[in-house]
Amino acid sequence: MKREDVRNIAIIAHVDHGKTTLVDCLLKQSGVFRSNQVVEERVMDSNDLERERGITILSKNTAVNYNGVKINIIDTPGHADFGGEVERVLKMVNGVILVVDAFEGPMPQTKFVLKKALELSLPVIVCINKIDRPEADPERVIDQVLDLFIELDASEDQLDCPFVYASAKAGIAILELSDSRENMKPLFDTILEYIPAPEGDPDAGAQVLISTIDYNEYVGRIGCGKVDNGTIKVGQDAIIVNYHDPDKQRKVRISKLYEYDGLKKVEVESATVGSIVAISGIDDIHIGDTICSVDAPNAIPFQKISEPTLSMNFMVNDSPLAGQEGKWVTSRHLRERLFRELNTDVSLRVEETDTTEAFKVSGRGELHLSILIETMRREGYEFAVSKAQVIFKQGEHGEKLEPMERAIIDVPDEFSGSVIEKLSQRKGELQGMSNAAGGYTRLDFLIPSRGLIGYRGEFLTDTKGNGIINTIFEGYAPYKGDIASRKQGSLIAFEDGISVTYGLYNAQERGVLFIGAGEKVYSGMVVGLSGKGEDIELNVCKRKQMSNTRSSSADEALRLTPPRILSLEQALDFIDNDELLEVTPTSLRIRKRILDSTLRKRANR
Repeated sequence: MKREDVRNIAIIAHVDHGKTTLVDCLLKQSGVFRSNQVVEERVMDSNDLERERGITILSKNTAVNYNGVKINIIDTPGHADFGGEVERVLKMVNGVILVVDAFEGPMPQTKFVLKKALELSLPVIVCINKIDRPEADPERVIDQVLDLFIELDASEDQLDCPFVYASAKAGIAILELSDSRENMKPLFDTILEYIPAPEGDPDAGAQVLISTIDYNEYVGRIGCGKVDNGTIKVGQDAIIVNYHDPDKQRKVRISKLYEYDGLKKVEVESATVGSIVAISGIDDIHIGDTICSVDAPNAIPFQKISEPTLSMNFMVNDSPLAGQEGKWVTSRHLRERLFRELNTDVSLRVEETDTTEAFKVSGRGELHLSILIETMRREGYEFAVSKAQVIFKQGEHGEKLEPMERAIIDVPDEFSGSVIEKLSQRKGELQGMSNAAGGYTRLDFLIPSRGLIGYRGEFLTDTKGNGIINTIFEGYAPYKGDIASRKQGSLIAFEDGISVTYGLYNAQERGVLFIGAGEKVYSGMVVGLSGKGEDIELNVCKRKQMSNTRSSSADEALRLTPPRILSLEQALDFIDNDELLEVTPTSLRIRKRILDSTLRKRANR
């Protein structure tokens, strides 16, 4: 049976090509909001971090009604670090809208998400967005998109996909560039015409594959998925099975069932083939589980999620200032929080280490792990993290393999030389170089993931903030040899106390300071970047000695250079192997692993 009154689509694209804005527009034009309702921009980015950074981190479900058909829409992330989210949700839909910027054209993540969609044989509608940009060139972008389809071995049917031109910001879509521009109706019509209706057997046993997990403190875990066969009802007994874990069989009862309507979840009594539902009240439900009728426990296959490539240690904070700023500080709190994150994040791995004070956390990239750190500090956690390390593998013949990334870099022409030189030192191989519009050069590099750790800050400095770097995991390759780490040493405080202007004034001649006057410091804390290649210990708490001929007011003449305040990402990039980042709800402090100066020198020897 086909359910002609439902369509299920995912919106996929490279980061910043306008997916979330497009969903906003579809919601507004389908009448989800009242005419006088105040609606925020990017209404789907509901998480604080998503709003601040302008990126989507978690996939979101919504639904609109158009001409009597319910269109379930899933907004997906564009960053490679959250690729695990994209891989999962594609199992819930019958087609995708690929959004491509009318100026930038296909980017690394466009290739990644399109490849995933084509592998699942999903029909694709290509939406060329931002056609009202001054430098937009839709015809060139269409050629690039078709080249990408051919490169990814798309079938004849997939190549014959419809193209829609749009400006999500202006709320218009057209099928030909010469058409009059009124509203999003052409895109809605294309969805109904080209995306197939969901199919299934309504009389078979119920089958729902759980593709995403939501978590709510009041109701616990909420599993979201599509009803593939049969009908699921509130109050019915069901059984949980898993394709990759044949031993898993657990009886449960469906206590609450929801469908999506606009931005709300609406309680329903039953749902049948093709509906996207949320099920609450089952505590031990995981992504990849299938909820089935008791009499027909057949698991639905679910692809394995890509493995993590980077890891760092999360540990209990043991600095002299430990426990003063955080609400949750013990190893029990830390362990519980990290394992809770596994409920909703499939791409994350958390492992116990040989000490109860530290946990090894592995993720898809620096952004993936830094979002977790930022979320935890906002919740009141206090802990320390080590420098990110790549996860090596062993090849068939015992050789050492390491993760490689493809980096697509757009830089103003005058900076391309220094970027090529820096990436070559980091074992990057230039694969291609072409002219981009507006006096920019596009560089295509293949580089070990290790080579990119700590590079982004340097890249922004080298390109005066005008460069754009996009990376995507390419696979594992033989080890490329050692990469020189940070060339400059650290400025280290050698006594506990409060930093003062006089001590900082003398210290700033030795390098760049990270702290200002009046801040708590302790012995072994990193207070700046040394101008030399070695660590320098200094006293930033040193006061000027008073005498009869010198008054304390003479200090007022001392001028301090404003300190360089590092963001979380910059601090994670900066720390070296013998350093840790102390993370609290109010502060980020870089410190040496071994705080005692004598023990540190002995260890270095």
